[in-house]
Amino acid sequence: MSSRILIIEDEESIAELEKDYLELSDFEVETENNGRTGLDRALKEEWDLIILDLMLPDVDGFKICEEIRAAKNTPVIIVSAKKDDVDKIHGLGLGADDYMTKPFSPSELVARVKAHLARYERLIKSGMPENDMVEIRGLKIDKTARRVWVNGEEKPFTTKEFDLLTFLASHPNHVYSKEELFRNIWDMDSIGDIATVTVHIKKIREKIEIDSSNPQYIETIWGVGYRFRI
Repeated sequence: MSSRILIIEDEESIAELEKDYLELSDFEVETENNGRTGLDRALKEEWDLIILDLMLPDVDGFKICEEIRAAKNTPVIIVSAKKDDVDKIHGLGLGADDYMTKPFSPSELVARVKAHLARYERLIKSGMPENDMVEIRGLKIDKTARRVWVNGEEKPFTTKEFDLLTFLASHPNHVYSKEELFRNIWDMDSIGDIATVTVHIKKIREKIEIDSSNPQYIETIWGVGYRFRI
């Protein structure tokens, strides 16, 4: 099955040239010339890699990259006429996997696409055992595919929401403080700001609980933290 690639590029001639070269390498390629529609498709459809221009109408590439990375691990290659290091640092800091400065040869783009797809495939394969599942009272978590179902209905999860849910579900009945959760999921010490844990717990409950005000999965242990109940 061919890898699916989305090109978000407002210059149609450049987008078509990139598309032609990638299709010659047997990739399935779609293009979007508008930032807003490009972002919408990037989030709603499944892609193996996204090629993203920075200077787009409606929504700029930095914002698109940030939104994609908040929801998915899909490899993102930024292509831009902006040559300043500050733009490269900003783009990579938002989670882009690569930054290519225009002009570049289409063959170089194809080579980088292949390299990032191969790297991503290795990471996915080495990340978790095949068919690593957690199933608790109607909640089904596929760690390998990073998918979640509640009573048979699949629910969309951002990267951190999934990581937090999986961590708690993998350590049932263990009470974790917000500081411990922040350290484990965000891989850093909390620097006086752990509100993000509370926000993520709230969003997870809205997706998996029948009544988020009376949770059956993730309990609040007042004054301590949270526990996944089985």
